[in-house]
Amino acid sequence: MKGKVIQIAMVLLMMALMIGCSREQDKTQKLSDLKFTVLDKQQLPDELHSLVEEKKAEAFKLTFIDGDDLYICAGYGKQPTGGYSISITELYETENAVYVHTNLLGPAPGEGIQKSPSYPYIVVKLKKTDKNVVFE
Repeated sequence: MKGKVIQIAMVLLMMALMIGCSREQDKTQKLSDLKFTVLDKQQLPDELHSLVEEKKAEAFKLTFIDGDDLYICAGYGKQPTGGYSISITELYETENAVYVHTNLLGPAPGEGIQKSPSYPYIVVKLKKTDKNVVFE
């Protein structure tokens, strides 16, 4: 009898854990892609431009809010030559957060590459949200 009670308790515990895990997965499930605009450095608010210039020598990820706008920034630090760029592969929201995936792209073969170092970064602008931003 004691063994059956332990088995039932174990089954109930495992079921509770599985339900908890499935609920957590729902919170990270993609709800929708977000619309955004990629900005040139001339389009950045002055304070954000200063922050990016200060951080661009090292890899960085930051967010900045200005009025009703959210700016998401990602930089890959100093690169040996010019010709590098960054793409946004995904930008979407879940129940609890905004997820952003970026990718560093190297110079294209045969492209006229500047021999001086470069500091690639990307800044995107979207509507302000209270959700946390998660960089992946």
